[in-house]
Amino acid sequence: MPADGATSPAFLGISRSLSGRGWRLRPAEPGLTRAHMQALHLEEPMARALAARGVAADQGENFLQPTLRALFPDPSSFMDMDVAAAAIIDAVQAGESIHVFADYDVDGASSAALLVRWFRHLDVELPIYVPDRLTEGYGPSSSAFDKLKASGADLVVTVDCGAAANEAVAHAAAIGLKVVVIDHHMMREEPPACLAVVNPNRPGCGSGQGNLAAAGVVFVLLAALNREARGRGLFAGRAEPDIRQWLDLAAMGAICDVTGLTGFNRALTSLGLKVMSSWRNPGLSALLAVAGAEPGPAKSNHAGFILGPRINAGGRIGKSDLGARLLSTDDPVEARQLALELDALNIERREVETQVTEEAVRRVEATGAHRDDSAMIVVAGEDWHPGVVGIVAGRLRERWRKPVIVIGIDPINRIGKGSGRSQPGINLGRGIQAAWRDGLLLAGGGHAMAAGLTTASDRIDDLRDYLNAKLAEERIEAIAQDWVDVDVLIDPRAATRDLFEAFEQLAPFGPANPEPLFALEGVQVRDAVAMNGGHVRCRLVAPDGASLRAISWRCADLPTGKALLAGQGGLHLVGRLKADDWNGRRGVQFEIEDAADPRMA
Repeated sequence: MPADGATSPAFLGISRSLSGRGWRLRPAEPGLTRAHMQALHLEEPMARALAARGVAADQGENFLQPTLRALFPDPSSFMDMDVAAAAIIDAVQAGESIHVFADYDVDGASSAALLVRWFRHLDVELPIYVPDRLTEGYGPSSSAFDKLKASGADLVVTVDCGAAANEAVAHAAAIGLKVVVIDHHMMREEPPACLAVVNPNRPGCGSGQGNLAAAGVVFVLLAALNREARGRGLFAGRAEPDIRQWLDLAAMGAICDVTGLTGFNRALTSLGLKVMSSWRNPGLSALLAVAGAEPGPAKSNHAGFILGPRINAGGRIGKSDLGARLLSTDDPVEARQLALELDALNIERREVETQVTEEAVRRVEATGAHRDDSAMIVVAGEDWHPGVVGIVAGRLRERWRKPVIVIGIDPINRIGKGSGRSQPGINLGRGIQAAWRDGLLLAGGGHAMAAGLTTASDRIDDLRDYLNAKLAEERIEAIAQDWVDVDVLIDPRAATRDLFEAFEQLAPFGPANPEPLFALEGVQVRDAVAMNGGHVRCRLVAPDGASLRAISWRCADLPTGKALLAGQGGLHLVGRLKADDWNGRRGVQFEIEDAADPRMA
């Protein structure tokens, strides 16, 4: 469904593209654009891009050159942060056995590795417990805490999980196990009863850092631990750990958990990528080599598309602790072995993902849920691997521009485990929490853009109806937000490496800081070829003959892909500029986001 164009004029006259969306020039306040031009000596397109991303007149320098000095929050502004730091240092001084309990994704692995590396500086090896996705599910459980207690744990620090595990944490207290929770997910009004619950999304927390991934929260915890340990003299005779050396891990969590890259979180990510660029972390370096990528300046794509999926593969379809072990190790030989195992698992994961995606597409299209006015899509299938349902949900959300939950049902116990991905404007985590409170789920939680759940198979239809009713009003807002926002109109001849590098000053990109979109007007598609995976590669030729290499991902069976493969002329296109360094070319290619036929718009 196209966006309502009543308040914004359609860019190039496109009110309905081949994907069904309207185009507009990304909204920007003219006065703010002028302020950035004057203060930062920028050309109008770059200044306008800053204004369009909500960067205030006095924040431009911090946005383009973020520093921890300017943006690091006071750890004490996080509810329970000082209590958490004191409890952990108490345990260190008492010689107690401290264990970390981590989620099985990149954010959990990065968070665990941050703690392991800080404790290693104190000559303490921190054991890591990561639950098995298939047999234990997400987050702490009573049985997991029983195992940790039996293994000799005195204090458990949960990272990237635990904020909604009230019952499990209560069990830990009952068996004499102390718990500190470090998390960022949506949680209930009543926190788990434990030593401390640090979560910027906890009701009442005044930190203003709700866009942080768990790794970002843990990074702030390390600063609090340094402060607490310093005050107690724990660094007498040894250097205080410089936590900046581990910024690469904070960046991994922020990027792979798709968090809003603004303010302090942007500084963590930007500076973390600079630290990553040295490839000193043995695990990241080994994984990069196994993936066949060249070391060099790290970009968001390294974390999000090369390293992240491989780290996640362990938790999805292999051993859940592989990612945390990889990021924690200082042994290059072990790092290489773990990287090879994760790479092999990632190949297997892609095969499973393709099978589930194809079946899910067929099921949804048979019902018509992808093109009706429902707020979201819920699709389920037997034996769909729970480790890939989140990725499949993301693929389907991209395809149909509405939130999607994909559920894999165990045919024996008839329990479904699902994962969802949302659209801007629809808070999926809040909807899942409501469904849990109202008895439709056995478990569930998440944040605005992603959520996980467990439900009985005979409640899936009820869940679908409930969420569609619950999120109906938010769907209206999501449609209103679903524009293709264009930053600047260019011609193929202007698509140069200089232009690409100028806009790269805005990187790293992610939610709240979208990658710049460029528009091309009236181009001819030439030499279009369908590739494995449904991608389409082609050349774009302007009326003056200027040519630009282009690619469009996973679109061959969609209207955009069909238009490209037909070699259609006179198309308007919107996309991103990407570096094209093949064979030392140092050029750019155009990554197509959307296409429109002006005769049909």
